[in-house]
Amino acid sequence: MPLRWLPWIGLALLLWLIYLLGPILSPFLIAGVLAYLGNPLVTRLQRGRMGRTLGTTLVFLLAVLLAAAIIIALLPVVRAQTLIAINYIRQYADLLQTQFLPEISQRLGIPLDSHTLTTYASKNASKLAHWASSSLQVALISGSGVLSILMNFFLIPVITFYLLRDWPRLLQRLDELIPRQRLALVRQLAIDSDRMLMAFLRGQLLDMLALGATYAIGLSIVGLKTALLIGLLSGLLSFVPYLGFASGIILASLAMYIQGGAFLSLVEVWAVYGVGQILESTLFIPVLVGDRIGLHPVLVIFAVLAGGQLFGFVGLLIALPVTAILIALLRHAHRWYLHSRSYAAAEVPLED
Repeated sequence: MPLRWLPWIGLALLLWLIYLLGPILSPFLIAGVLAYLGNPLVTRLQRGRMGRTLGTTLVFLLAVLLAAAIIIALLPVVRAQTLIAINYIRQYADLLQTQFLPEISQRLGIPLDSHTLTTYASKNASKLAHWASSSLQVALISGSGVLSILMNFFLIPVITFYLLRDWPRLLQRLDELIPRQRLALVRQLAIDSDRMLMAFLRGQLLDMLALGATYAIGLSIVGLKTALLIGLLSGLLSFVPYLGFASGIILASLAMYIQGGAFLSLVEVWAVYGVGQILESTLFIPVLVGDRIGLHPVLVIFAVLAGGQLFGFVGLLIALPVTAILIALLRHAHRWYLHSRSYAAAEVPLED
């Protein structure tokens, strides 16, 4: 077997292992991203004559205290607004049954009253029960059960600490495996990928936080009682272009309609999300993300859908970081092609 095939065989084996071990990889991937984001700060402390273990412990404790402070501050408000949202769902279900369904049924000439829906549900109860049991079984097996969530809650900090402490040693081990004749090229590709990935992750996280804060503050100003809950949800889902905007404006409109019932209140909600989109395109993206990433929204949507289809939840976690790295590698390949003989060769005239 030619040696040049070994990298491709290794890549195929890696993808196969990710597919097989997907249910247990989530905490390791999340911990890896956290360690990657915290490594520059620990490295800076290490350059200031502080030991790696001590610097890791200090950064880790600061991150834990910051996360705990945010959770303690937001949890009571989120809990109260979640109860309000549940009450809104009940009221919306009542409106759907007493007002919307009869009107739709009258306009379309199709019986959509509660008796018809109950009969339809009873006929399909066995199918729904089978689907629900299958979904629950898949959820428990795939690692998304309650026990697995609790285990991940304790595993992620532990894995993050050890990865962050041993990060330079891990990179050194990888560096030793690179063929010496390709060392300069691989290191340059790694530097470009690192810059691209770090800019993407930092920019995306800051953009999500800024959007979530904008939506929450704006919805609070217009008087929505579930402003913080819907605003945070919109910000968290904004890693996929337009998903946070679409889901947030729908949920906020429904909540505002239940709360006030006036058309003007809906216009205020739409204005908040319009201002959020304007701020994202004119301020958040240029300032927080910049033009170093250049991921087109269509490419982001495709990457997320493809990652989820191929590798499930793990694919969703790695889709955008992998895409950012591939973009960096493709840019290098593009520069190499523009300086190659194939591109610079003179045009061969066609024979008559």
